Amino acid sequence: MKRLLQQFSLAAALTLLTMIPVPHLRAQQADQDPSAAAPAKTNPAVPQAQQNEAQMPASGEATTRDAKTFTGLVVKEAGQIVLKDPVTKVTYKLDDPAKAKQYLGKQVKATGRLDMNTNTIQLDHIAPIS
Repeated sequence: MKRLLQQFSLAAALTLLTMIPVPHLRAQQADQDPSAAAPAKTNPAVPQAQQNEAQMPASGEATTRDAKTFTGLVVKEAGQIVLKDPVTKVTYKLDDPAKAKQYLGKQVKATGRLDMNTNTIQLDHIAPIS
């Protein structure tokens, strides 16, 4: 009976130890895991507003380093062609409105870097959402 109690105590202790988070190990894994540095993919289960918020650059940066994807409606506003996100109600200027002109009134997915100072997307690619 005493031996059974010792084995149970040992098993319980090992279980508890495996459940304790170890932050420094996770940091090392993130440094070694190349997939951790890969850009995050959009998740259809997450609302678009949260996806666009996650795309914003860290504090102090004026432009996103990597190209990000923005979705919205291409409209003409105050004489400019812009991308309006209907979920977040954010309007983005486009650095190359000629690329977007053909999509006026259509929902699109635009890929590019966001200049936070001017709220302008430096377009790499724009395509209609099918």
